Amino acid sequence: MLGECQGGLLGPCVGERGPSADDRRRFSTDVAADAVAFCGAVAQIFHSLFKTLQGKPVVVELKNDLRIRGTLHSVDQFLNIKLEAISVDRSDSCPHLSAVKDCFVRGSVVRYIELPPDAVNVDALHDACRRESKELKKTVQ
Repeated sequence: MLGECQGGLLGPCVGERGPSADDRRRFSTDVAADAVAFCGAVAQIFHSLFKTLQGKPVVVELKNDLRIRGTLHSVDQFLNIKLEAISVDRSDSCPHLSAVKDCFVRGSVVRYIELPPDAVNVDALHDACRRESKELKKTVQ
């Protein structure tokens, strides 16, 4: 009926009783668990991708706008990166980095990673994302 109020995702209507505190807590924990599972699956896909790119040249852009070129040596599960034979794009603003040959970059300070276009199998990446999405949907239901 037009004008009839129905409680929904945004909450109860005026005069209706909303979900209890236990219901809200249970919902938020379920959503948080699903988000953690999803983020873990995505991180695992990227970790697998970067493992296949070891030995390839990459450009890592940091959150402070510093761009480091180098050869990808290793990546861990936190997406921390070890680069070899590095060079810095703005060596005039960071002269202390001109003497550095290898470096370790913490994953939380990375803004972008530029990969060589021929080194990434996009179809395999799409398939892995689809598989993870299907598995996540099965666990949520």
